[in-house]
Amino acid sequence: MGSFSIWHWAIVLVVVLLVFGTKKLRGAGRDLGEAVKGFKKGMHDDETPERLDDRSQQDAAAREADRTRHDDLPPR
Repeated sequence: MGSFSIWHWAIVLVVVLLVFGTKKLRGAGRDLGEAVKGFKKGMHDDETPERLDDRSQQDAAAREADRTRHDDLPPR
């Protein structure tokens, strides 16, 4: 009585397919997969605001240096 046999799980699967249909289940699976991917991506993005500020300052300095180099070139 404590555990389900394979036949119990098969009946549950058939009932779920009949109630929800394959399109809804496929869409729910796709949504769940995208949510998990987004969560994993968010967990791997460990950049703190301080690091972002440093990076944006470095990017601004690099753009300014690049602009200066182009301004130093003689016109064509």
